Amino acid sequence: MAKTRVYIEQGAKRAFASAADWPGWCRSGKDEKSALEALAAYAPRYEPVARLARVPLPKDATDFNVIERLTGNATTDFGAPGIPAKDESKPMTAAEARRMVSLLEACWKYLDQVKTKAPQELRKGPRGGGRDRDKMYEHVLGAELEYGKGIGVRTKTPDRPALLAGFRKPKSEGKWPVAYAVRRTAWHALDHAWEMEDRIP
Repeated sequence: MAKTRVYIEQGAKRAFASAADWPGWCRSGKDEKSALEALAAYAPRYEPVARLARVPLPKDATDFNVIERLTGNATTDFGAPGIPAKDESKPMTAAEARRMVSLLEACWKYLDQVKTKAPQELRKGPRGGGRDRDKMYEHVLGAELEYGKGIGVRTKTPDRPALLAGFRKPKSEGKWPVAYAVRRTAWHALDHAWEMEDRIP
């Protein structure tokens, strides 16, 4: 089996490891080593998401191959993967695009499932803060309005069908490669789904 392809985005204070072919499977650490360790540790948590998309993870999914290292920026250090990989500028085949979009939809579905199970008031974070359930969910939807602009999709209210249509048929005025836009959108939804799970009292 081929190794799991990974992008490393290294900022001044934080690094992200993103599985190139598995949107949403992305974790951070203070450096490349710790980010890769976190990515491996989250493989069991990502596996149900891949199952929802009917694209199961291989048994050796944590056999990583770093194919590209990116220089991060303030967004990286703030806590989000903010740099498209050169590899993501390559045109995707129709089959590759369908697969990536199905994994994004699975991240959304997983978030919705977690939201259904979670109480409105979540356990506070390590410093006594953090959004409660509905505020967190609204934050995810609000961010997707901005992510849509990256591929030329502009809507006044959150509109996932429009976003999916944009991923499938991107507009020329988009500033982001579609593969990166999918990766960023999936990461954000799943990152908050896992946060929500971890903060259920």
